[in-house]
Amino acid sequence: MSDTITETTKVRFGMSSTREIEIEVEPGHDIAAEFEAGITKGTPILWIRDTRGHRHGIVVEKVAFIEIESARRRDVGFASEA
Repeated sequence: MSDTITETTKVRFGMSSTREIEIEVEPGHDIAAEFEAGITKGTPILWIRDTRGHRHGIVVEKVAFIEIESARRRDVGFASEA
């Protein structure tokens, strides 16, 4: 059986409440630039599509911080040991 390797980028939004929202997005998705552009334009909601195709609406004024983890490899599937 062959292994499939995928890469994801994990994004965590700290909200002004005590909650955090963590979303995995495809590599190359520049959340920082989208968020900064949203603030500049006065966009109330930032829409993000995750790796599963789900859309998440983040209320920009409620975000306290953004932590962006570098893309990392994630092995998917089963591997036989030799």
